[in-house]
Amino acid sequence: MNTLVGVGVGPGDPELVTVKAANLLAKADIVFVPVADTGETGRAEQTVLYYAEAWRVERVVFALHDREHTERRERAWDAAAAQVAAWFAAHPGGTAVFATIGDPCVYSTFSYLAASVRGVLGELDVQLVPGITAMQDLAARSGTPLVEGREPLSLFPMTAGPERFRAALERGDAVAAYKFGRMLPETLAVLRETGRIDEAVYGAGLGLPEEDIRPAAELDPDEEGPYLSTLIVPPKRTGRGGSL
Repeated sequence: MNTLVGVGVGPGDPELVTVKAANLLAKADIVFVPVADTGETGRAEQTVLYYAEAWRVERVVFALHDREHTERRERAWDAAAAQVAAWFAAHPGGTAVFATIGDPCVYSTFSYLAASVRGVLGELDVQLVPGITAMQDLAARSGTPLVEGREPLSLFPMTAGPERFRAALERGDAVAAYKFGRMLPETLAVLRETGRIDEAVYGAGLGLPEEDIRPAAELDPDEEGPYLSTLIVPPKRTGRGGSL
């Protein structure tokens, strides 16, 4: 049976790849990597090339910068599925890896791809290898205990709107927010209005030469950040905990 494995390759640092993921990248028949239709090398591809020869790496184009499930995104998923299915048709019984930044079960393009490929092929063995997420990496790099004891954690993309972000902050939850670069001014405003900005930590380009980690209070409210920005806001704590 054809096997498609979604492999999480972490947020950007090639050393933050699990041994299992590294072994799969090194021996898979082919490694598909998602790229934007603008053509630049993405984080997943950069990390994969640390472990796999370039001749085994094949790009799959997605409309990665579209915020909503547009018709263009649907066409991109269908084209990507056809590309992967065509490879399986030429290599029956083969094992293909799809590398995704972070974790394949957390806001990943892999779930769309796997469902679409299965729709084309019918039978398909889909496997998953977890990866380190950006919120974990940012918490570690900034020395920020994200949750302790019975503290809840809310995670969501800011592209869904600021309402849930505000509600989670007002409840006092630990909060992790993704994809808020274009909404940076609104995000900072909500942090200030809820009194949570002093604990908030911002990160972008994690593990890359352009890495930017700093307190959210230091950000310019009049500028936008990169699309793949991460924000973590630990709860206010009066006892042990806080920054390490």
